[in-house]
Amino acid sequence: MATKRISRAVVCAIAAGVVLSGCTTTKTLRTDEAGAGQSDRSEGSVLRRVPAAQREDAPDFSGTTVDGRPIRLSDYRGDVVVVNAWATWCGPCRAESPALDKAQRELKEQGVRVLGVSYDAGRKNALAFQKELGLSYPSLHDPGGRQFLKLPRGLVNPQLLPFTLYIDREGRIAAATQTPVTTDDVRDAVTPILKEK
Repeated sequence: MATKRISRAVVCAIAAGVVLSGCTTTKTLRTDEAGAGQSDRSEGSVLRRVPAAQREDAPDFSGTTVDGRPIRLSDYRGDVVVVNAWATWCGPCRAESPALDKAQRELKEQGVRVLGVSYDAGRKNALAFQKELGLSYPSLHDPGGRQFLKLPRGLVNPQLLPFTLYIDREGRIAAATQTPVTTDDVRDAVTPILKEK
């Protein structure tokens, strides 16, 4: 009996460690072997760009925001969308959120929008997070990130937070990073996408 309790405690501790370590990853994204994906390395992030001819449609993430309003990714068609996955218990997510907000404010006139996706089980904490940080962009409520399971394999690991996807004006995945981003990272990532015709 005591052995079973100890074993369960050990398993729970290991599982908690895996979940928490996923939050702080700076893991390099895998590029395909044919060299189709190009990686840009700056000090803070590793960005995987997808050539226009090889881009796949982004899943049409949809549902309601953390404050209960309906939202879907396809509503942003025609803009470049920065989709950022986060959770309130993720320290790097908290650190990068103001940079994402600043990027949207600076680039909005050029057609750039930020859409957050909260992994939190409850809306209350996610909404408090947004209010506390004064975030102006909406966040889809997606407990556990189930909608990201529709992403192409190898693009990002949807179990490791934070990560950011860059969606082109046609709704296709143009780039992705599995590391926290800065305002400069976002600007550098969207600039070539904005220049596409």
